[in-house]
Amino acid sequence: MIYNSAKDWREAARKKVLFFGMSGLGKTYVSNVLRDSGDWFHYSVDYRIGTRYMGEYIIDNAKAEAMKVPFLRDLLLSDSIYIGSNISFENLTPVAAYLGKPGNPAQGGMELTEYKRRQEQFRLAEIHALLDTEYFVDRAQRLYQYPHFICDTGGSICEWVDPDDPRDQVLTELSRHTLMIWIKGDDDHTSELIRRFDRAPKPMSYQPEFLTRVWDEYLTQQGCSAEQVDPNAFIRWTYAKALAHRQPRYRAMADNWGLTIAASDMHSIRDDGDFDELIERALETRPKRD
Repeated sequence: MIYNSAKDWREAARKKVLFFGMSGLGKTYVSNVLRDSGDWFHYSVDYRIGTRYMGEYIIDNAKAEAMKVPFLRDLLLSDSIYIGSNISFENLTPVAAYLGKPGNPAQGGMELTEYKRRQEQFRLAEIHALLDTEYFVDRAQRLYQYPHFICDTGGSICEWVDPDDPRDQVLTELSRHTLMIWIKGDDDHTSELIRRFDRAPKPMSYQPEFLTRVWDEYLTQQGCSAEQVDPNAFIRWTYAKALAHRQPRYRAMADNWGLTIAASDMHSIRDDGDFDELIERALETRPKRD
């Protein structure tokens, strides 16, 4: 790790952290608290994905839908209207809408082959965006003179890395530039995430092998064909399984590459001073590596 003790952290002229964990546990909340202090640059991996790496996919998909409407088609072909993506740190809906959900088209689903194609596009986009961290660490100081840096990652980071491989390209690169912090939820957090997702199911990104397994399991359990799958029912059914699938991967990332901090502790942060104290305590109490 780039900081191995509370003293290292306290004396660092530049503090650089990366948050990972399930969406909804406080990554963006703490990032916003630190950014609002005025000394921290906030790099959102999801925002980078939606603007730099998937922006054209998202806009082209919106145009394809508009082309189905004769009135809009004529306006598009005559360059009379413009279709864009109004993505922001707080509104990543364009990315989620593009990823979509597999299942019955009449219920808003898409054919599994197309769904997997978009999942692969997202996987590559997220890896590229993660590997852009070094560029933004440099940019934050060189261009904007921010002394400190936060990388706010998406929940699917654990799907594309092997935390037990000391040569993993993504984790090696990220750990060279940031202190990696797992924001860990407890059982109550998990239950609340499941309840929240059940009320408003949203598209997610899955490891290909995991997606194939749960898709086949769902078809068998429901006794239905791919064309009969209710998209929302499928992703609701899959969400709890995805949480269980990701938990040991997050844990291995924290054990081998960084720190673990409880989500409840992160939610108690009110300013950058609280954050500094929390990181110091975590570094002091972290089990020593062999």
